[in-house]
Amino acid sequence: MASSKDVIQGRYFTDLMNQPEALRGTWSALREAVSLDKIARECGRDRFKRIVLTGMGGSFFGLHPLTIELAAAGWTPMMIETSELIHYYPELLCPSTLVVAISQSGKSAETIRLLELNARRAKVIGVTNGADSPLARECDFAVMIAAGDEYTVSCKTYVTTQMALRMLGAALSGADAAVRLRQLESAAQVFSDYLSGWSRRVDELIEMLRGVRDVFLVARGESLATAQTGALTIKESTHFHAEGMSSAAFRHGPFEMLKEGIFVGVFAGGAKTRELNERLVRDVAGTTARALLFAEDAAGACRIPAVPEASRTLVEILPAQMMTLALAALSGREAGKFERATKVTAVE
Repeated sequence: MASSKDVIQGRYFTDLMNQPEALRGTWSALREAVSLDKIARECGRDRFKRIVLTGMGGSFFGLHPLTIELAAAGWTPMMIETSELIHYYPELLCPSTLVVAISQSGKSAETIRLLELNARRAKVIGVTNGADSPLARECDFAVMIAAGDEYTVSCKTYVTTQMALRMLGAALSGADAAVRLRQLESAAQVFSDYLSGWSRRVDELIEMLRGVRDVFLVARGESLATAQTGALTIKESTHFHAEGMSSAAFRHGPFEMLKEGIFVGVFAGGAKTRELNERLVRDVAGTTARALLFAEDAAGACRIPAVPEASRTLVEILPAQMMTLALAALSGREAGKFERATKVTAVE
């Protein structure tokens, strides 16, 4: 019978355990980031008609919190996958547009094509871990996440990018950067405390997921970043079927297919829509499918560490990461070991 003792501690596991160190490095880099001050001075919303937020995979999904913060501050944000932006929306790359481009490597095929198409027409803020990458060299404002090397499926670069985007959100919305930085400072220790008990959490999740064939992770608002990235991480690291979507979208179709062998993980998220998410858990529990709420006041492996609101989307991903170890142990594989994909996508 599978247990945490069956977790193969390969490179992905090492990256997971190194997240506290990566977060400390990113926090220190952001504290000294001159580019954020420059962005706050030179990128006011009075200078641009719109702001386009772009990336691929987890880099794209992770933009939900920034999109919401910018809309609340009076911007007109547009989230567009980089692959779609370069082929179907190139007209947006003009002087009245501010682009926020996220690429952990800074050299994916879509990112390079975006830089070629832009040719300095739109101002570009690049958020990347690749200090010597095309994105870092050619953007107008580089925000470095300084997460260190990452070998397989994105984990520490995802959470450090979330930290960087929170600081970028403060710069673009006019929020107090010093306050935001203090709110993020504890994240590294929170990760360290949580990961110290990884085996216990994985054992609990193994029991919850035993016999499950399909996973849905759902959320609303900022937590959409967690649900969509979490499902992508499960697919990429375990080859297990998982889908991430909004809780409302789940009711429009997928709810009809609920049956034994389906697991629905619901992220409670912010207070505005928590009651709706709790109701979804109750409704799913009324079928033969399984449903659990991931929340700060949940028990065991479903509990999300309590942190300032600015850090929520950093720590929310932790249970999904533990699910990758649990599902890999159940299937007898090494989590995060690439068989077909590569760390950097070279084809658009």
